[in-house]
Amino acid sequence: MFNRILIANRGEIACRIIRTAHRLGIETVAVYSDADANAAHVELADQAWRLGPAPASDSYLCQDKLLDIAKACGAEAIHPGYGFLSENADFAHACAEQGLIFIGPPAAAITAMGSKSAAKALMSAAGVPVVPGYHGTNQDLGQLRTEAEHCGFPLLLKAVAGGGGKGMRVVHSIDDFDEALASARREASAAFGEDAMLLERYLPQARHVEVQVFCDQFGHGIYLSERDCSVQRRHQKVLEEAPAPHLAPQTRIAIGEAAVRAALAIDYRGAGTVEFLYLADGDFFFMEMNTRLQVEHPVTELITGLDLVEWQLRVAYGEPLPLAQEQIRLQGHAVEARVYAEDPEHDFLPAAGTLHYLHEPGTGTTGSPAAVIRLDTGVRQGDEVGIFYDPLIAKLIVWAESREQALRQLARSLAQYRIGGVRTNLRFLHTLAESAPLKAAELHTGFIEQHGELLFTPPALQPSRVLALCAAFVLLTESDEDTSPFACRQGWRLNLPASRKLVLKREEKIGEVDINADHSGWRMTVDDQSHSITAELHGDQLQAVLDGIPLRCHLARHQDRLWLFYQAECYQVQLHQADVQQTSTHDGGGLSAPMPGMVSQLKVAVGDVVATGQTLLLLEAMKMEHPIVAPIAGRVAELYYRQGSQVDEGAELLRLEPELKPELQPEQEPKAP
Repeated sequence: MFNRILIANRGEIACRIIRTAHRLGIETVAVYSDADANAAHVELADQAWRLGPAPASDSYLCQDKLLDIAKACGAEAIHPGYGFLSENADFAHACAEQGLIFIGPPAAAITAMGSKSAAKALMSAAGVPVVPGYHGTNQDLGQLRTEAEHCGFPLLLKAVAGGGGKGMRVVHSIDDFDEALASARREASAAFGEDAMLLERYLPQARHVEVQVFCDQFGHGIYLSERDCSVQRRHQKVLEEAPAPHLAPQTRIAIGEAAVRAALAIDYRGAGTVEFLYLADGDFFFMEMNTRLQVEHPVTELITGLDLVEWQLRVAYGEPLPLAQEQIRLQGHAVEARVYAEDPEHDFLPAAGTLHYLHEPGTGTTGSPAAVIRLDTGVRQGDEVGIFYDPLIAKLIVWAESREQALRQLARSLAQYRIGGVRTNLRFLHTLAESAPLKAAELHTGFIEQHGELLFTPPALQPSRVLALCAAFVLLTESDEDTSPFACRQGWRLNLPASRKLVLKREEKIGEVDINADHSGWRMTVDDQSHSITAELHGDQLQAVLDGIPLRCHLARHQDRLWLFYQAECYQVQLHQADVQQTSTHDGGGLSAPMPGMVSQLKVAVGDVVATGQTLLLLEAMKMEHPIVAPIAGRVAELYYRQGSQVDEGAELLRLEPELKPELQPEQEPKAP
């Protein structure tokens, strides 16, 4: 077995690989950018070497730097994880030239499947059904428009070298085709260095079913069951499970054997995933092959009892597959939820910030009947989720004897997961896990869009009650800091009612909480709504009786920011000084950045007249492109940033002057006679 390997990745996958390597007695070498100097994977590894500045193009994507470090530290092999260089044939080839083992497939196999169009042609020749569409090399706009009309709408634009939902657009009519194509090409070029596109018929009611395959250098190939990854947003997976529900036994065998044939046809080695679109009538179509370990591999590990990273290491070292197909045994059901820093209420826009408060659910075996809870993460409290990399925080994986039990335990664990300092999708995941359509396995790739009314629900607590609970927390924590009678801050005054006022801010709205103490608690008035509350604080748990209703919630505080956690919801509140005036740098009509990022393209200039819904600029964040559109018709009065500028969340990008209605136009001066 290897003595030392270098891990050319970061975050949770780097930590995941390090743990298996250490169990096998292999030394590990981590690499890091300036943004990751204090990251968990750096601390966990035996050695850590600096790559360069934060942008991936200056660090994790620098092949020469990685190879130089590998040679300097005495590594025998490089594990690329997923993302970055994991499916880069040039890097795999360069490793071989330097005498380093690339822990992945041969460069030729990556090349064969790296181009989606070439891969589909290869699979079609091998008799594997493919999705109807255009996979040719002619990238002329006119040719693509012709092929789009021939394919029919809706259709899906996909980057030939793409993955992870980047460089993809759904197009519903030919009128939208040109702009969607241009946007997808820019995104693909930024993410993969290539902007070639293919067209496919979009099948929104299809399921995304993928098969985990493994091959060795002796010509053996097996499949380790399949996974259903249909629940997606922006063509990126949110929830995955194994095995895929409601597949007939003969279909499981057929799709598994088709996946193995696809892998053996390109002389594959190591771990790979063959992805299919599966229709209700049992038909399935090849989409693509990911020539690497997948983010969702833990669900396969939990139902097979295998460590796929260990298998990768053994196969790369030259050992045969540890098991034959007939030796694979499946047990129970596993579900994985991806915990992201993002805002589900605003089209899942990526978020950034510092994890000021982090409470993770318990892991290990729990409950009766037994369930296994696993958390794959690469962050700790105090770490920053920045703008340079994918905003994945962790993967929460649950195994149980049945799918019903696994989903129930997943929802319970999500409710115990608390993060303060950055917006997350935890509440959305909790609602998803408890939704009736998911429990009934009514799965397809348009699941979230179809069930939006079920998945995006109003908060459980009304705003005035949130502020009342936060005010109680502030009072209790202040009294805990100093127990002397002179430090009491509950508003006691000689011969007068005990009263106090707190000013709190939530979602840009400032609320005054008038607090009057009574014999057992407080009477609080918030925005003309009166609430009675008694409360006790035990650690970070507030046990309260609010308006006669007992409830338990958790709260955390960092400086002037508070987070209240209740029923998987996080309410952020800020202590606010009443005498501080909130002023804007610019007048009304401004458009703010919904997330931190870079202005990748300006589509207007000062003085331009724009229509409602017109794209004004493009903001790039977490390798994705987000259009900023005009909410009203008007004229561009000011642009506050240049193309290429970095902007913070909430920064005003430009100012529009509303278009005056004809009846409000100033009268023209009379012309001279």
